[in-house]
Amino acid sequence: MKIGIDIMGGDFAPDATISGAVLAYSELPKDVKLVLIGDEGQIRSGLSAQGAEASAFEIVHTAEVIGMGEHPTKAFSQKPNSSIAVGFHLLKEKKIDGFASNGNTGAMLVGSMFSVKTIPGVIRPCITSILPKENGGKGLILDVGTNADCKPDVLYQFAVLGSLFAEHVYGIPSPKIALLNIGEEPEKGNLVSQAAHVLMKDSKDFNFIGNVEGRDLFNDAADVIVCDGFTGNIVLKSAEAFYTLLRKKGIKDPYFDRFNYENYGGTPVLGINSTVMIGHGISNSKAVKNMLLLTKDIIEANLSDKIKLAFQ
Repeated sequence: MKIGIDIMGGDFAPDATISGAVLAYSELPKDVKLVLIGDEGQIRSGLSAQGAEASAFEIVHTAEVIGMGEHPTKAFSQKPNSSIAVGFHLLKEKKIDGFASNGNTGAMLVGSMFSVKTIPGVIRPCITSILPKENGGKGLILDVGTNADCKPDVLYQFAVLGSLFAEHVYGIPSPKIALLNIGEEPEKGNLVSQAAHVLMKDSKDFNFIGNVEGRDLFNDAADVIVCDGFTGNIVLKSAEAFYTLLRKKGIKDPYFDRFNYENYGGTPVLGINSTVMIGHGISNSKAVKNMLLLTKDIIEANLSDKIKLAFQ
C-alpha cells in the first residue's frame, strides 16, 4: 500500500506535515509506504531535522504550491506541478492508493471531482465529521460543508454513504441512520427535510430510525446523522468553539478531550473513485499522523469499492 501526502499543504507546512509523516511511519505497518509530495529540498532537510532516514519514504518533487486562499479551479488547472495536482495525478494513475492533504480544501474537492471523478450514480460527494458519543463510541454527521443546498435525493444518498463508512471503517453493524431536524415527528422541518423523510422511511439501503434533534447529536440515538452541508458545518464549528471555550476556561474532562480535531486528523471525500483525505488547515503533527492512519484504514476497508457496489 502507498499513501501520498501533500507536504506543502496547511498553515504549518512543511514542518508539521513532515513531522506527522515521521510519526505515522513509526505506527504504520511495514508494508505501507508513505509518498511525500512537495519540494524535495525542504522534505529532505525536514526529515534530517527529525532524525528520520529519507530512504524510509518515497519523495516526489514538485515546484509549485496551491495557496490556501487561491481560487480552487483556476489554481488546480494553472499549477499542474503543484503538490495537490501531482498527488491527484499519482492517484489517478494508481501509483498511490490514497492521497491526503491539509491544503486548499476547494482544490482537493476539484481534484476529487475532475481527476479521480465521482462514482457513477452518486449525485454529490460529501465529507463527514466525528460526533463523540457520551458512551465512548463514535457517531458521524454528514455533510459538513461540501453541499450547502441539498435536495431530498441527495440527503438520501448521504445516508447510504454514511452507513457504509460507519459499518466498514468504524465497524458499526447495521448503523442507525437519522435525519437531523427540529422535531422527531415525520412532518416536522422544512420542505426538503419532510420530503427526505418520505424517501428514507421505507429504505432497504440503510437502517433508518427517523428524525433526531440537536440534543441527540452526542447520545446513542443514532450512529449516522444526515443533514445538508450548511447545517452540518454550523454543527461542526459550534462543537469546535465549545471545545475551545472549555480549554480557555481550564476545564479538563476525558469526554470533552475527544472533541479535539487532532484525534481524528481528517475526513474522507465520500462518493469518489478512490481514497482522498482532507485535513484541517491548522493541523499539527499529531493531526497529520492520525489523518494518515485513518487513510490506511479506509484503503484497507475498500470503502470506495463498496460504495461503487452499492450504487450499481
